[in-house]
Amino acid sequence: MMTAPDLAGAVWRKSSYSDGGANNCVEVSDGFPGAVPVRDSKNPTGGVLLFPAAAWSAFIATVKANQLS
Repeated sequence: MMTAPDLAGAVWRKSSYSDGGANNCVEVSDGFPGAVPVRDSKNPTGGVLLFPAAAWSAFIATVKANQLS
């Protein structure tokens, strides 16, 4: 089980995989060893999903592979 990091000072960036549409943008924060926090850019004070870094990397690799198909 992963312990949630303190995200109070997190610097968020919009994912380059968001297409810029008003309804489907996510933000991620770097600098958390072993974890990738993800949130909805439309609701920055809402909940945060915390993914293990290996799972996030696998997800991104799959997205990239599917874009090339």
